[in-house]
Amino acid sequence: MLLKARSCGIQYVTRLELAFTKSSFHNMPCEVAARFLILYGSQRGQAQSIAEEICQQAAEHGFTADISCLSNQHKYNVDREIRPVVFVVSTTGDGDPPDTAHKFVRKIKNKSLVHDHFSHLRYALLALGDTNYANFCNGGKTIDSRLQQLGAKHFYATGHADDGTGLEVVVDPWIEGLWDALKKIFSSMSSSNQQSADLSDCTQDNYHKNASGQEKNKSGLEVDLQLLKLSEVDSQKGKTITSDSSDVETLSTALVASLKQSVPPLSESVLNVPALPASYLEVCLEQVSTEGETVPSDKDGYREVSISKAVQLTQDDAVKNAILLELDISEQSIAYQPGDAFDILCPNRASEVEELLLRLDLQTQKNCAVQVNLLKNSSKKAAKVPLHIPQSGSLQFILTWCLEIRSAPKKAFVRALADFTQNGSEKRRLLELCSKEGSADYNSFVRDTNVCLLDLLRAFPSCLPPLSLLFEHLPKLQPRAYSAASSSLQHPGKVHFVFNVVEFPACPEHPARTGLCTGWLADHVSSILRPLGTVPASEHLGTSSQPKVHVRPRPSSTFHLPADPSIPVVMVGPGTGVAPFIGFLQQREKEREANQEATFGETWLFFGCRHKDKDFLFREELERFEHNGTLSHLIVCFSRDEPDAAGTVNTPTYVQHNLRLHAKNVASILLKNKGSLYVCGDAKNMAKDVNDTLLEIIGNELQIDKLDAMKIVAGLREEKRYLQDIWRFRYSSGKYA
Repeated sequence: MLLKARSCGIQYVTRLELAFTKSSFHNMPCEVAARFLILYGSQRGQAQSIAEEICQQAAEHGFTADISCLSNQHKYNVDREIRPVVFVVSTTGDGDPPDTAHKFVRKIKNKSLVHDHFSHLRYALLALGDTNYANFCNGGKTIDSRLQQLGAKHFYATGHADDGTGLEVVVDPWIEGLWDALKKIFSSMSSSNQQSADLSDCTQDNYHKNASGQEKNKSGLEVDLQLLKLSEVDSQKGKTITSDSSDVETLSTALVASLKQSVPPLSESVLNVPALPASYLEVCLEQVSTEGETVPSDKDGYREVSISKAVQLTQDDAVKNAILLELDISEQSIAYQPGDAFDILCPNRASEVEELLLRLDLQTQKNCAVQVNLLKNSSKKAAKVPLHIPQSGSLQFILTWCLEIRSAPKKAFVRALADFTQNGSEKRRLLELCSKEGSADYNSFVRDTNVCLLDLLRAFPSCLPPLSLLFEHLPKLQPRAYSAASSSLQHPGKVHFVFNVVEFPACPEHPARTGLCTGWLADHVSSILRPLGTVPASEHLGTSSQPKVHVRPRPSSTFHLPADPSIPVVMVGPGTGVAPFIGFLQQREKEREANQEATFGETWLFFGCRHKDKDFLFREELERFEHNGTLSHLIVCFSRDEPDAAGTVNTPTYVQHNLRLHAKNVASILLKNKGSLYVCGDAKNMAKDVNDTLLEIIGNELQIDKLDAMKIVAGLREEKRYLQDIWRFRYSSGKYA
């Protein structure tokens, strides 16, 4: 059933595996309805998107799926659910379930539930996480383990998808294997006519088999998924589309792959591309006045505050430009503690919005009011108008404040864009990027390089997507979170935070640009920015002349100083990771002044930066804390400075090296004195290195192996005595982007 295009040797095949699935499924006993339930817990929309993709694909495989967010407990009842259930759950914070899953988790953790409470439940679970953070996939693992404790049984192996390497690496094969697992569970339920059969092992091999590319259907016919390729599939009819020779251009023979072109073997491969996502939105532009819109409304708890001070904390020749902002919150009655963070609303770049409008030929309609409705007769299950797109807002307002136009397009978006691309070679390249065979290219040229929609439209000029496609696929523009770098005891009515202006140098995939929020903030305060070491002007700007920003407090449940001030603390915060600890020490300084007879535990701060004279943030304040006894030990290192004149050997380069030098003190504080360890900063490298060093310290001090050391560290986390506030530098996720 292989078909070959007549021109450039591209091969197309029909979706054999779909035919096999349907034919074998239709031979099932008819008394079992092929309906299952999908429940998702999503923090920023990824789990929801994957759940909706599973729901959409279900019909292609002969199933009917119902879908609900875990927060909508009135729409489902797992206590009595006899259908198979598929969970898709993300992880947030320090390994916590997403906010939308909190009620569900509390419910199933009820200690009054008997051990066989969920013995009727057959389920599969896909957990999303990021190995750059501690407690990988812990949101999903928490639900999975509790369901198992209460008697629920897997009908398919749990998947753990890593956003650090690309969710699709696990998600795609997991979804592929799900359909055969569902066939088996329905068949078993039908033949036995009971739900008590233990099916926990029936699909373990199936998942791994699909991940490796092999599948065997009920008739015994073995299918090599590597041979089942297609380039363009009509998702509605499930048929192969062949290309006329006049529509296909000769592929580039350049030896270097890029965003725009591939090289053999990919350029000569047949492609297995995802099904075309179903359209579900209808967008109309109305010629009515929408002038006066500036920022989103004050719903969701955001307050407009003035930026009363902006100070550059680094020298001009430092590698990174760090800026401290002071916000005046005196008129807003906003309370916070050191360790809390603040969400900042930031807009997309005006220049990028204008370019996008021009590229879509909508520049003259930017002030038109937007009306968004569901498309009639859409095949998308549970379709709804995105809540973050306001009705009757102007097009320019929505593109500026509501949609994350900097986000890296997901494969489903790339697949949809291909259908609106006229040039044959450009279309082929977009199909390659969203295909299984092109996963490495997608990661290299889209995901890892932070390519956004505008970059794709620049690279593929014949791509002309409708506005509705953008509204369907672009995620909500998320606020950016910044840790408070102050204490309200020290600065009443004010809050400080500090950030590096994130810079992304020019590369073949995109021009040079700064981080969305950090770059905007730097531009926003340029009129009041005070260089390092300069004396502030005697006159002050009136609040009406000060830059404004919309903020919302984001309290932390755990990242605070111990309630008992006698407990010793160790703080690890290189670079801007020192921010919350400045707040900690300001708080402790004021507490010491007010309670001179009280006992206060030791405070250790491990700080690091590149150069002592260029980017030693808060140097004077930290040295003051050390001088007056607020900070017991200030341990610093400078990774790029040359060794001193004495030729010191093995000078500590990074914070983990200084932790090793003070291993006995650190171990004594944590193990004997029941102290607390706080880590703030980069998740990808620093936090991992500090964690590895902590394992080494505990292992050496207690003379135990790594596994036992890991158990002790896990205990510290469980007791909330090892706390992290860490982030990843990505465009659409992580702090400070």
